[in-house]
Amino acid sequence: MKSWISFLLPNDEYKEKRMLYFFAEGGIILFLSLIIMIICNGFFNLDIETALLVSIGIFLFYVSGRYIISGIEYTDIATEHTYKKEIKHIFSRTCSFVVIFMLLYLMVDGVPSNKDEWITIIGLLLSVSLLWFFTSYLSLKRSYNKNKQLL
Repeated sequence: MKSWISFLLPNDEYKEKRMLYFFAEGGIILFLSLIIMIICNGFFNLDIETALLVSIGIFLFYVSGRYIISGIEYTDIATEHTYKKEIKHIFSRTCSFVVIFMLLYLMVDGVPSNKDEWITIIGLLLSVSLLWFFTSYLSLKRSYNKNKQLL
């Protein structure tokens, strides 16, 4: 069945079904968090921007976390050789991101003028790249262990 959300879903039927579960679970958690925020708004004065940002964050972190932990991202990784090859690929993608981001930042924003600006941009870049690498690695590890058990 095709829907307007089909472009967000993978072509694999199993992955598609699991992703729909994740989106549905995330939607329910989003709904519950909004109800809790409405109740808490009586006790605390919550900004509308803060409430919406927290709600969106809860949904995105839940769906992303479930996808990463589920082990369905790397369906073709079942041998030690392909596992090590994919780790190298994840590392090279992360390094490419760091280089491209830094070049684009320097082109758009210019060279940072003081030490604090350098620390800020490098800290942001390192934290995002480490988060990306470790989530990809965790997903790969879960997929590898799951695929190994299926063989």
